[in-house]
Order: sequence, then structure tokens, then C-alpha cells
Amino acid sequence: MSDATARMREATGAFGGRTVVVIGDLLIDEYLFGKPARISREAPVLILRFSEREVLLGGAANAAHNVAALGGRVVPIGVIGRDAAGEELVSLFRACGIATDGIVTEAGRTTTVKTRIMAGGYQATRQQVVRLDREPLGELQPITEDALLSRLTALGARGDAVLVSDYGYGTVTARVFDRVRTLARRSGAIVSVDSRYQLPRFTGVTAATPNEAELAQLTGTDVDDERAVEKAGRQLLERLDARLLLVTRGSRGMALLERDGATTFMPIHGTDEIADVTGAGDTVISAFTLALASGTSPTTAASLANVAGGIVVMKRGTGTVTAAELRQALGASTVS
Repeated sequence: MSDATARMREATGAFGGRTVVVIGDLLIDEYLFGKPARISREAPVLILRFSEREVLLGGAANAAHNVAALGGRVVPIGVIGRDAAGEELVSLFRACGIATDGIVTEAGRTTTVKTRIMAGGYQATRQQVVRLDREPLGELQPITEDALLSRLTALGARGDAVLVSDYGYGTVTARVFDRVRTLARRSGAIVSVDSRYQLPRFTGVTAATPNEAELAQLTGTDVDDERAVEKAGRQLLERLDARLLLVTRGSRGMALLERDGATTFMPIHGTDEIADVTGAGDTVISAFTLALASGTSPTTAASLANVAGGIVVMKRGTGTVTAAELRQALGASTVS
């Protein structure tokens, strides 16, 4: 076993003693599976014979689920609607043994649900045909934002780290993020951010985890090779006033940029024949944040996140990586 692998295995042993507060957009990933039956007479569309429904935690809820699966203590904080989907989300959390006292319910708000219609035979790979999103409209009500701030203040002090998962649905307002930074300054907690559309407003954090396409969009440059990734990454690090940037690069692995240190490129863990990338970013930031909170070095934390990401993309649907899976993968790892 290499020294790097030994360090990663040692870090995973400390996960159980760390608490991560996950605040962001809680949502449900719904999968409806059907077997192709025939072409409709009403329109030239495929008719699927319904076979099953699967409902999984998504968005910030998936990030929280990943922290718990890896063995960490997690405190999810977010907003749901007073609807059936919101009730189902809470039930999913409770089934995983995750506390829900950080969740605020807002009357009249829609709980975000991403419904994927999956088609395929029983013995064949089922492919996504279309996705239907049900999303909340408008900003949080002032009373909801106040309740969210109260939950964050009461529960956030427990955290060794705060993971901000922003999918663009309005949970992490300017006031909420200011409170995150205030709490982190007081406690010395790590703050990591994954933001789908508004990463530049999350400044002064410990770490951010954009993907390569987001890095290109945010810097207005092509990132076709390692030199370009490093140049763009350094620009974004300065813009964010962040300490670390972990860039996910799909089949090309990851790049870790340390503001006061080196840039490290890591090849993809495992095969590049990926099954499903849904929710993979949630797994990466969860493993990275939990490892940093456990006191490991940024390089070791990024390597762990790389292994976790390589595991989860081989699973179909929104998935998590367990501590046991991570240890098994490290047992077979040749990382040096």
C-alpha cells in the first residue's frame, strides 16, 4: 500500500467524529421506469408500460445523504413546500437516520422534484427519455428566511464544516450566506461551496468545486488542457478569495488548486466508461468537505473525493458512496 493510500485510509477513519452542516436546495430525484410497448396512435411517440417508481434524495439532500453514508454526522438545513413531495423528502431523510429539525416548511411553495422518465427492457440498460422539473417560483417569504436563519444559528454551531449546495432555487440568500460566514469565523469551521449558477457571489470560502465547463464559463476562457485549467483556476481562486479550488474534469479526472500552494492533477479513478453522472458532484464535495473537516491535507482530501466520484459514477441514478465502499476501493488502489 502506498503512503498516499495509507493517508486516505487513515482519513476515512476520522469521518465518524466530524459534523457537516449542509445548507442549500433540497430536492427529490424521481425515476419512473417503463418498458417500451408500442407507438401511440395519437401521435408519433413511444408508449411505455409503467413498471416501477424510485424516489431518491437530490441536490443538497443528496449531499447530506452522502456525508451520512460516508460515516459523518450531518445536519441538513433547507426549505420544502407543504406538499406531498416535501413529506416524502422528510420521510427519506428519516429512513436514512438523518435528523430533519433543520428543515423549514413554507406554505404555498413547491418542493423541487426532478422526474426522469426511463425506458428500456427488463434485461436492457434503461435510458432517460425526458425529464420533467417541478420548481418553486419566486423568492423565499421573509418569514421563511427568518426561520432558516434561526435554524442555521441554532444548529450551525455544531459543525466542523458547512457545505453550501446551491442549485439556483433561492434557499441560500445573501443573508443566509452572510450568516454562514459569520458562524464559520466564530467556530473556525470549513466552508465549501458547490453553486450551479452563481458561484462568484460565494466569496471568502475555504473551497469551491466547479466542474470544467463552469470554470470555462466563469472565466471566459477555454480549458482544453492542464495549462489552461491552471490559468483559469488561478483567476477564479483570486475572484472567490478562496483557499482551494477542486475542478472536476469528467473523464480527465480532477484538478486541485491551492491558493498558497501547488496545482495537482489527478487522473480519473477507475474506468472512464461512466454509467451515470447524476449527483456525482454532490458526492465529490461531500467527500472533500468531510475529509478536510477530519484534518487531512487538501491533496489527500481531493484524492479521496476523486475515488468517491469514480465509484458513484458507476452507479445508475442518484447515488451515494458508503464508507465501506470507499475503504474497499482504497484497498485495491494504486494511488501514489
